[in-house]
Amino acid sequence: FIDGIDPETGKRLWRRYTIPAPGEKGNETWPQGTNAWEVGGGSAWITGSYDPQLDLMFWGTGNPAPWASQSRPGDNLYTSSVLAMRPKTGEIVWHYQFTPNDAYDYDACWELINADLKIDGKDRKVLMQLNRNGFVYVLDRASGSLISARPYAKVNWANGVDPDTGRPIESDIAKSIRAGNPTEMWPSTRGGKNWMHASFNPQTGLLYAATLHEGRMYKHLETKPHVVGQRYMYIENLPLPRAAGEPIGHIDAINPLTGEKKWRVPLTDFQVWSATLSTAGGLVFTGKETGEFIALDAETGKQLWQFQTGSGINAMPVTYTHKGRQYVTVLSGIGGLYWNIAREQLRLAL
Repeated sequence: FIDGIDPETGKRLWRRYTIPAPGEKGNETWPQGTNAWEVGGGSAWITGSYDPQLDLMFWGTGNPAPWASQSRPGDNLYTSSVLAMRPKTGEIVWHYQFTPNDAYDYDACWELINADLKIDGKDRKVLMQLNRNGFVYVLDRASGSLISARPYAKVNWANGVDPDTGRPIESDIAKSIRAGNPTEMWPSTRGGKNWMHASFNPQTGLLYAATLHEGRMYKHLETKPHVVGQRYMYIENLPLPRAAGEPIGHIDAINPLTGEKKWRVPLTDFQVWSATLSTAGGLVFTGKETGEFIALDAETGKQLWQFQTGSGINAMPVTYTHKGRQYVTVLSGIGGLYWNIAREQLRLAL
């Protein structure tokens, strides 16, 4: 759920559940006569964004549960979606579902970037997201209508997105996954991009993002009823062999309307978990798990300088001015879910 809270009193003004209950619009997209909607996931766990002119806020929602999809036929609204809501009431003005009946752990929680783009000679107020499913979406911010959706990462579960319906055109790979076969899936459940925020530079018209080049051998298992306190996934999710010297983590400069990369900088054999910050001075800041805080040229991707912080960086760079001087800051301190997983894998390997 998403709550609206009075900042002066702390009183909760409203609560919007991201999955509609029986009798509410959208509940019909869940299997009827079951409690699938009650235990269906859809959490909103990354920050939303706000347009003061439209008085709309935009929140992305997580994937449905269980991950294996056979026990929950239907689109499963409003999971793996963006909700455009009135901040004073929680009213849903429009929604767009990126991955209906998500069978792949392709959350849509990631940041929703407001921008003004010139499209076909007209200025459009858009909402952009580098979705976990490997497509970069550009939506009309007022209506939620699809402007474009193009792959920015390696994608094999879908052949594209239908421009008329906005729905993904699922491939034979998707059909194999839904049939319960072990299948090589791209991008992996970690997505073409994960929770590290992208940034947009209106001067270059590009999105700058830490992307992941990773697939998985993915399989749906037999599902069982939900039990409180136990994981509710029912999937097998195994890493694929990786070519020697092929980095997983990159920083990409991406055209949001085409998905094409102006440049790509391979950074490390690890995922890059730091967000990017792009500035009017033509710089892109980010950090590495190995501790380097770096500045790249926004036009070319060339690294201009680095500073070794002494620990891994998985935070968001921030810039500010004080007494006429501009500063940039970032938190350093390795940790988090995937670092702990990598550390355990390294321990077992040794």
